[in-house]
Amino acid sequence: MNKIPNRRAICQTLLKHAATDKSIFALCSDSRGSASMSPFFERLPEQSVETGIAEQNLVSIAAGLAACGKKPYAFSPACFLAARSYEQAKVDCAYSGTNVKLIGISGGVSYGALGMSHHSAQDIAAMAALPNMRVYLPSDRFQTEKLIEALLQDEKPAYVRVGRNPVEDIYSEGACPFQLDKAAWLRGKGEAVRAAIIACGEMVRPALEAAEALAEAGISASVLDMYCVKPLDREAVLEAAGLADIVVAVEEHGPFGGLGSMVAQVVGECCPKRVKCLSLPDAPVITGTSAEVFEHYGLTGRGIAKTVKELLG
Repeated sequence: MNKIPNRRAICQTLLKHAATDKSIFALCSDSRGSASMSPFFERLPEQSVETGIAEQNLVSIAAGLAACGKKPYAFSPACFLAARSYEQAKVDCAYSGTNVKLIGISGGVSYGALGMSHHSAQDIAAMAALPNMRVYLPSDRFQTEKLIEALLQDEKPAYVRVGRNPVEDIYSEGACPFQLDKAAWLRGKGEAVRAAIIACGEMVRPALEAAEALAEAGISASVLDMYCVKPLDREAVLEAAGLADIVVAVEEHGPFGGLGSMVAQVVGECCPKRVKCLSLPDAPVITGTSAEVFEHYGLTGRGIAKTVKELLG
């Protein structure tokens, strides 16, 4: 079982490049440990900024650094970064088009036991609503590394959400196909199937497990890793929907404005099919570990497979 969380993969990737690229900066809001960024701060203190618990300042300082030609990566818990800093993300980053990469750590229900104040179940909707702001949810450490490598090469703002805990590998070190803003097909590309399952972030692994369980039951399913929630890979969504009887979108997010809403909008407009969105509820989420929360709301391989079977009758 993999023991490297995606947040640590970000630190490792940035460290690899920042040693020679002095324009790369890391900023934290009293979250170096939570972000796994302590090694960066220890090795490159001159390229590190600690703002303390001041998320709005975090984003504005990052935008100022970007305006000076730097490449700032601003780390803070997703629940705070997407809420307390929303005005700064909107004006200082998105509207101003500054090269700030906002890294929302411990996203979704990673802080499960701490309740709604620490859950980020609306961050995809909030950040995706900002013009010029891209939204990414990588599914494992290998894809996270590829994403950060790609983002280091452009000068546009982006929001990246990662969870707190290690996730089981989807890819491997030598086999992680990646193209920026293009979804990755994990099963069923070009095949007619009963169900197309489109997932992002930590829900990709359960989506794969669901497809495997469905296959054992004689039900075919394709799986898309839609790490690029915005810009959404519309071409891949329509290809998957066009070859399936039903479409199921799975996300660690509330029911409004996230991946499911975007998939339903594209499919409804261009390729009408039945779309089911599996998500967290429009209510305070139960208290518990991530695994317990996912089990309760059916966001597991078994739960997703059960829903698909019910939809297909």
